[in-house]
Amino acid sequence: MQRGTFQLMKSVNKSIILNKIRTSEPISRAQIAKETSLTPPTVSSIVKELIDQGLVRESMLGSSSGGRKPTLLHINTNAFYVIGLDAGPESVKCILTDLTGEILERTDSQLATPLTNEEFIKILKNNIHTILKQSIIDPEKIIGIGVAMHGVVDVEKGMSLIAPILNLRNIPIKDELAKEFHLTVRVENDARAMALGESWFGGHGNADSMVAVNIGRGVGAGVVLNGKLYHGAQGIAGELGHMMIDLNGEICECGNPGCLQTFVSGTAIEKRAEKHLKEKVTGKEIFEYAQKGNQAYIELLKETGKIIGIGLTNLVHLVNPSKIVLGGGVMKSERFIIPAILETIQQRVLSTEARKTEVTVTKLGDDATLYGAVSLLLVELFDPVNNIG
Repeated sequence: MQRGTFQLMKSVNKSIILNKIRTSEPISRAQIAKETSLTPPTVSSIVKELIDQGLVRESMLGSSSGGRKPTLLHINTNAFYVIGLDAGPESVKCILTDLTGEILERTDSQLATPLTNEEFIKILKNNIHTILKQSIIDPEKIIGIGVAMHGVVDVEKGMSLIAPILNLRNIPIKDELAKEFHLTVRVENDARAMALGESWFGGHGNADSMVAVNIGRGVGAGVVLNGKLYHGAQGIAGELGHMMIDLNGEICECGNPGCLQTFVSGTAIEKRAEKHLKEKVTGKEIFEYAQKGNQAYIELLKETGKIIGIGLTNLVHLVNPSKIVLGGGVMKSERFIIPAILETIQQRVLSTEARKTEVTVTKLGDDATLYGAVSLLLVELFDPVNNIG
């Protein structure tokens, strides 16, 4: 495979077969032909190519229905590897995974502000270099780098246009990393990357309309429609945190008043605790006090859940997804927040059918966005025909 490029997938049929093996392994050639409507000779020819290229391996014989027992096919998970970064706003996390998303190496660097574009890029590079030094795998088997970046991202240019919490603009992430490491680099908004990671690794089946919402230092969302990420006309689809819900509210970091994230981000919850409870506490302490039965902090988190529920109700009315997946540091308090979210949605959505929208917390934990960064490369390898748009 040409390092850092995706020349491997030259045909629609090849990507169809590779993705079928990924989603249905172990599977026989005959079953692939049956389920894809491709001819058996076409399947056999392409499978031979994939085996020769090291992406697919054969295993023990399957069961027979009367003829010769079929050889079963699997993805060769150790054929290639991917580097994923969760970049900001408080830290840079970096992982190395195989083709199934198994994490082999990881690093973590805290971000101290103020920060320049050059300093930020240097931190990204240092994390990648550390991963490469830690790993014993052949660097030639790394197919690319995926970066999940907070704020507004130009996906085509791989540039961070606005990173509001870091107060940075126009960071040439793709160009700088590609020049340093000679690999394919894909850059995406962190919440949208998380949504793609959920669709790949979150165990949600074939949910073709799904929204992932990341509630932490800020609030963002990624929308998956018909299996593809939705970016919008100018690439800012999913900025749920900047939905204004109070015209007279506190000024957000974006400059507008009363954005959703001024109420429900980790920092916003801490500010509300200080204002109403007259105590300066961290988000972690708020959760711990609530766990110990402190009613004031339980009510604070319940109120947060109600406000999130209002935002999600607006989301249901606008996008009408079949599933909403919540992640981020704030959702560590799901025990107190989720019931209030669900109750609010049930009370406020327009129709009985809309009340069936499934709302759940990610099973990927703190690594949800990292898995999203990795999936930016995997979707291009396994499913380039239905690539993100």
